[in-house]
Amino acid sequence: MNTMLKVAQPLTLPGGAVIKNRFFKSAMSEAMADRSNSPNRLHVELYRKWAEGGTGIVITGNVMVDRGALGEPGNVAIEDRRDMEQLKRWAQAGTQGGTHLWMQINHPGKQSPRTMSKQPVAPSAIPMGGSYGRAFKAPRELANAEVKNIVKRFVATAQIAQEAGFTGVQIHGAHGYLVNQFLSPADNRRTDEYGGSRENRMRFLIEIYDGMRGALGADFPIGLKLNSSDFKEGGFTEEDSLAVIEQMAKRGIDLIEISGGNYENPKMSADDGGEVFFLKYAERIRSLVDVPIVVTGGFRSQAGMEEALTAGKTSMIGIARPMALVPDIPNHILEGRYDTVNTQRLTTGFSSLDRKLGAMIGLSYYEQQMKRIAQDKPVKLHTNGWDPLLHTLREQGIAAFMPRRSN
Repeated sequence: MNTMLKVAQPLTLPGGAVIKNRFFKSAMSEAMADRSNSPNRLHVELYRKWAEGGTGIVITGNVMVDRGALGEPGNVAIEDRRDMEQLKRWAQAGTQGGTHLWMQINHPGKQSPRTMSKQPVAPSAIPMGGSYGRAFKAPRELANAEVKNIVKRFVATAQIAQEAGFTGVQIHGAHGYLVNQFLSPADNRRTDEYGGSRENRMRFLIEIYDGMRGALGADFPIGLKLNSSDFKEGGFTEEDSLAVIEQMAKRGIDLIEISGGNYENPKMSADDGGEVFFLKYAERIRSLVDVPIVVTGGFRSQAGMEEALTAGKTSMIGIARPMALVPDIPNHILEGRYDTVNTQRLTTGFSSLDRKLGAMIGLSYYEQQMKRIAQDKPVKLHTNGWDPLLHTLREQGIAAFMPRRSN
């Protein structure tokens, strides 16, 4: 192993946990849960492969805190201890070789498609906008007591993760899900202690974090995935994001992953094929706080990874889709046998159809590959958009056409 590489260096988190290297497998929704939204052997085998592949931290696909509030078909939901034995198997497999396995914990809020939710809830009764708007029902505003109950759900799910053997958790505060909705003035028009000022809009996130920290202990890693901005007028701005990060740093957050956008302006779905997303913003953060920062998206070349770490632009290298094609990228790099993994654009052969369904086809393709890895089958490298489209139609029926997030 080449220990001279920056990516090979260990990282000590603020709470004291040591990560063996700088590779960070960012969350991808696996869409593999059973009909009761429980994890199964596919999760165990997929995460075993990623752990054996040499990654420092592996983040699960978003785990929902309420079976009645799902973001995508096939989400795992953890409300209680009913799946404890399977969770223990998942955690044991995903921590092979000293890899950290963190559960990403989430609630979709109003970002729950029509096929998934009879009556979505949100900080305020503001419908989804943008080109995907019609795929979502208008939400009901959460009562104050319900907000406090959802905070308790986040904490309870984190406690179950810890008991099962997961070595950390990540709060999903990005991509237009419920935590992000509370943070955004475009989505949050409340007049109680959870709305109005920036301090009040942060309260939901802070109560989740403080509750987790109190329940899990000072040395158990808690991370946060946060938008740099919602990239929409009247929404969550860079200044808002920096204020949240400063507050979370004071409270002892262990790691912050930077992303951006939501369904109404899905910046996080872009793939420019090279330039790493959000690096400039990450540099601003690092000048303000001393918290490890992860930037995900766009890392392909080993030289690019090394340069970003050497220049202090990021603390870890966040990789998502390439790890659904080559699950052991870290080992390839550390052992000096890495061939740059490039994701390719899938096409149906019809540009109008590609524009309409391209994002969904891409998600379906990577879900297919994750399932193949879990089944110990080789991945299928191709650019044929029809294959994942038909696969998802067979698996999910009309729900296949509802918008989904990959992480």
